[in-house]
Amino acid sequence: MKQKLTTLLFVFAVTNIFGQAPAGKTNYSNKTLTANETVTNKAVKPLKKIPLDEGSILIYDYDGSLFSWDLDLETIVWTVKATDAHTEMCANKVALHDGIVYVPFINGEIFAIDNQNGAVFWKSRLGNITDQIVLKDQTPIVSNGKLFITAQNQDQSSNLYALDLKDGSLAWNYKLDSTNNDITPFVFDNKIFIESASNVYVFEANTGKILSQKTFELPMTGSPVTDGQNIFIANEKNVLFALNPNNLDIVWEFKFDENQNNVKDRIICKDKKIYFAAQGPQVSTIYAVDSQSGTQLWKTDFKDDNVEYIVKENENIWGYTRKKKLFELDLTNGETAFEVKLTTLPISNIEFPKDDNLLYYYCDAGLIQFDLTEKDENVYYMRTSITDNPYSAYLKIIR
Repeated sequence: MKQKLTTLLFVFAVTNIFGQAPAGKTNYSNKTLTANETVTNKAVKPLKKIPLDEGSILIYDYDGSLFSWDLDLETIVWTVKATDAHTEMCANKVALHDGIVYVPFINGEIFAIDNQNGAVFWKSRLGNITDQIVLKDQTPIVSNGKLFITAQNQDQSSNLYALDLKDGSLAWNYKLDSTNNDITPFVFDNKIFIESASNVYVFEANTGKILSQKTFELPMTGSPVTDGQNIFIANEKNVLFALNPNNLDIVWEFKFDENQNNVKDRIICKDKKIYFAAQGPQVSTIYAVDSQSGTQLWKTDFKDDNVEYIVKENENIWGYTRKKKLFELDLTNGETAFEVKLTTLPISNIEFPKDDNLLYYYCDAGLIQFDLTEKDENVYYMRTSITDNPYSAYLKIIR
């Protein structure tokens, strides 16, 4: 009996060391949620795989409407808006999977839409129309028949939701410990990783069972990335962590300039290298770090400016700054391969068509087609409606 008791105590101690959450904290149905956290769904027609309309680009406008723009005919193909008329803000991104567009609206609604004609397969609402849940800075993550997204309620509670792709119904959810949750979930190796203030969680993707939890000294605010071995997350200050995906043990830490922070989603992992942009009052810097050792490979400074966006394209890094500088950096050494001062300020991601001499971004005036050879900005689609606050927009070429 004494030996069994000792074994139980040892198991309890190991569980506490790894910081796993107590059992029973995962909610599997609407029965365990409050009225303003429940999920309601309406299946309009059966979900099926749809061919891609490869001549179009999806534009999630900053007035909260999503539409498909035909790049050849230069016309709107279809438009979809949230049910509530006052949700005039984009604030999120969309996902395209098997020809279905999954779009979250800031009022808590999520639609599954046919990419060819805008027809709706299903609608879901997180929360209710009275006590609305807020979806902000979210990208729907589609994996293994589920859609994962994080939402914040008006009462400052927040949840990680897993919805069934077939009809948008609730598969499982987890009520997070912290109220600050606007970071998109991350899927790797059939696990879901999510940050909530200073906590990082790992869930089993299919069931929502919590596998591990770790608490850090400072809030974690960077979007996770992986090299296929470890995951990498930055905190709100100046530390990038490499974490073991199974138990969240720290593999290494990389400290960058203490006057810089705010990595957020400005982070890329490619070929065992991590590239990320940190902002600062005097200098913003893009760093390249070896993913195996945490050793700095190179860094490129942007003085008196802040890098707002980066993306990998054609084996290089592209991005733009707060002061309208469009740039391309060589991945091998961080040297500038292309740079130009724009007349319009991008508020979206950058999309690259098949023509290597063009790129697209969105500004407050509409869709800009930029000719890299001529260094010329062409207003490809001009907005007609007026909105005072161009917070953000999102583009996705259908392909």
